[in-house]
Amino acid sequence: MRAGLPRDPAQWIALALALAAVLACAWLLRRSRSSTIARAGPGAARSGPDPAPLSGAALGAAIAAALSVVAALLSAAYVAVYLRGGPRIIDATSYWLEARAMAAGHLAWPLDEPAASVLGRFLVRNDAVGDAMAGPSGANRAAEVAVLFPPGYPALLALGFLAGAPLAIGPALAAALVIATYDLAARFAPEGPAPAGSAAPIRFVPLVAALFSALCAALRYHTADTMSHGLAALCFTVALASARRALDEARAAAATGAATGPLGPAVRAAALAGLAAGWLAATRPPSALALAATLPFVLLPAIAPGSAAAGPREGEPPPRRSPRLVRLAAAMALGALPGLALLAAHQHAATGAFASSQAAYYAVSDGPPGCFRYGFGAGVGCLGEHGDFVRHNLAEGYGFLAAAGTTLRRLKLHLVDALNAEPLALLVLVGAVIAWRRPRSRALAIAPLLQIAAYAPFYFDGNYPGGGARFFADVLPVEHVLAAMAALALAERAAAAARAGRAATAAHAERGPARRRGALLPAALLAAALPLAGFAFRAGFDHAALRDREGGLPMFDPAALARAGVSRGLVFVDTDHGFNLGFDPAPEDVAVLRYRGDAIDRMAWEARGRPPAYRYRFAIPDGGGLATVSITPLVFDAEPPGEARIEGESLWPPRAQRGAFALPEHAGGTCASGGRLLAVHAAGRGEAIVRVGLPAPWLRGARISPRVALSGDGAGEVRLLVDGALLRVWRIEPAAPSPPGAPLACADLPPYPIPEDAVEIELALALAREARETCETCETCGTRETQGLFALDALSVVGGNSVDR
Repeated sequence: MRAGLPRDPAQWIALALALAAVLACAWLLRRSRSSTIARAGPGAARSGPDPAPLSGAALGAAIAAALSVVAALLSAAYVAVYLRGGPRIIDATSYWLEARAMAAGHLAWPLDEPAASVLGRFLVRNDAVGDAMAGPSGANRAAEVAVLFPPGYPALLALGFLAGAPLAIGPALAAALVIATYDLAARFAPEGPAPAGSAAPIRFVPLVAALFSALCAALRYHTADTMSHGLAALCFTVALASARRALDEARAAAATGAATGPLGPAVRAAALAGLAAGWLAATRPPSALALAATLPFVLLPAIAPGSAAAGPREGEPPPRRSPRLVRLAAAMALGALPGLALLAAHQHAATGAFASSQAAYYAVSDGPPGCFRYGFGAGVGCLGEHGDFVRHNLAEGYGFLAAAGTTLRRLKLHLVDALNAEPLALLVLVGAVIAWRRPRSRALAIAPLLQIAAYAPFYFDGNYPGGGARFFADVLPVEHVLAAMAALALAERAAAAARAGRAATAAHAERGPARRRGALLPAALLAAALPLAGFAFRAGFDHAALRDREGGLPMFDPAALARAGVSRGLVFVDTDHGFNLGFDPAPEDVAVLRYRGDAIDRMAWEARGRPPAYRYRFAIPDGGGLATVSITPLVFDAEPPGEARIEGESLWPPRAQRGAFALPEHAGGTCASGGRLLAVHAAGRGEAIVRVGLPAPWLRGARISPRVALSGDGAGEVRLLVDGALLRVWRIEPAAPSPPGAPLACADLPPYPIPEDAVEIELALALAREARETCETCETCGTRETQGLFALDALSVVGGNSVDR
């Protein structure tokens, strides 16, 4: 936890504003007290009516609109100051790529050879398309590739690409969130007269909740970086508020006997709630589960005994008309269809079936098998993507204690998210207690708990500086309403205690409503000072850490190409982040691909017509600090070399895995080519095979020779498959017995020719039975201490075809 005196300019500005707000609040309160004493003295009475005040609804709407502009400007400033111009974390860059593809009309786009120039982290390959489109000659159409994340947010971000301003979507979401938070508070904590027997309303909750939303640093991040949580929070908020509005409209119609057509206000509100809920399911499915569990608590007060929906009590006349809850439910269901249809279409495009794209990706890209799943048990936790986390926290699997630990880590970081400092999270807790005691507001107290429960079955905590406990960010608007209820309830209690210490005057009684309206500005100033001070002393340090991590810059910047004079050609990038930011499924003058540092790069250059080629280097200093960017020409010989090499790690992710998983690993200082290799790890006692694809157009007629790396009792087979037929098996015996950590032994296997008419070429890496049997459980698989290393180091290619032949 980072806290202390401000260091960055943004923190000092926040502190200055907080102090100014406190001083202004104190001055206004002192001025109000002085004017009250003056009115209570002789001659206080005056003739004539009070000037008509501005309508409370109009004033509130105007202030909320102004706060939405403030939020949008702050999110835009966040892009420039903290993100330094573009998406930063890998998830955000993946959403960026997915949105660009959708703007070009692709849920999944054709995967051209060599596939290794495109495939990588968070990209899922769909071979069902190619298999289904096999022609009479046996030549398959290219497979397709998609980003694994749900499509709800990328579909919105795609509109920004079509408009030429994708980074404007975040600030627009920020403005919409302020308005939605205001509306949520107005629906669940209304300022109108309280019904008989219910608790008195708390004044100004919508405005203070909107203020908290505008000053929430976590929301500024999530509406600046291209992450899905800003949209998810908006959908969650709109769904709750619209469901409440639909019930209110229906009850009002039932009470007055007004006609309610199929497109009446209640039905329209219900349809909007369904649209928001469906789009939430297409954006963050677990959050949609939390919303679905929350909505019944919105409905229950409406069907409680004595409500119009529940029917008349015994001895009472029936109401003139019921709210027709079935009609509202049907409208919500219909409204949810667009989002659900979009989700289904994306899953089918990404996997070839209506299956999870995320599960399909991790099934071939990580391990042990079944490691990425929503639930509990042994084997949960992927060692490639989250290896350090899994080894440290899930040594015994993902059971109750591990789930409690993950949830507690999220909660610890989430304490700072709502109001920028942990102590201020107490306002959310107090607000939840207040909301629980009010039937109309009870759903707000329950929603955060259900959000926590919805993510408890997911093993990875997902926390990082600036983004906070991002899995809980979707209910931040709800928490802002709760915090506003608590802050104003405490303020009213303090004001009542102060008034009780003074003698009441006639002026107090006569001008009570006006006095409460006049107290809005001091209350708002004090409320603003809390999150501003929280950012100055606490949250600002987290956002500075986000700003400075991983080189402190986006890993690809088109402006850098322009400065280097690159206007056309092929640009190879070193990082997953850079690829996601630069790759375009429908490139125009400049195409961006992954730099592999082997024959794959030349193949990609040939396949695209041998244009001018460049390498985009993003170098992070060893001791940290701002990264440097260099763009240098990449020169390939006019004629292909007699012998080429494909590195084993370039072939990740595999085409398929069964009983094993393969991961790129560093092996610097060993015999491994380039200091890296593709290691195969067993995941049980059964057959352990990993299949990797090879670039067939360039290998036809060539002789290929796999190079393997071994240590300890590592052993296995390398099988050559051409168009599904087994052509060759290389058996590799264990290296000489050696202690863990001993140097690797590398071996070049005898070459073997590839038929001239080959269409699909694969290598199957199979672990020997002896190596598999050393793996007792999934938790102990894949470590050099429990089994020897068996890896594909590289592939030598002699002869073969250039793209011209």
